[in-house]
Amino acid sequence: MSEPIVVFMTAANGEEAARLADMLVGARLAACVQILPEIESVYRWKGAIRRESEVLLLAKSTSDKFEELDREVRAIHSYETPEIVALPSSAISEPYLKWLNESLTH
Repeated sequence: MSEPIVVFMTAANGEEAARLADMLVGARLAACVQILPEIESVYRWKGAIRRESEVLLLAKSTSDKFEELDREVRAIHSYETPEIVALPSSAISEPYLKWLNESLTH
């Protein structure tokens, strides 16, 4: 069985975040996507330090879905290099894990 992961992504605004979340859940690449509005990101881009308002997405998925999730997000994302970072889940409730796996396969 594939390992559960949480994928962190940022989007330029709520509309883009909603579009990404709908695509991921609809395509069964994520069982759930949480959208956290209005975060501030500070980063270096093309030699300059930038400060931007963004929206954070947390997608619950599995490691075997990551490659396709990454490809599909990049295909419709407005950023040249979107943040798509997966972290493994070190512990997860058994009922939630069951739901996660069922949501990604049925």
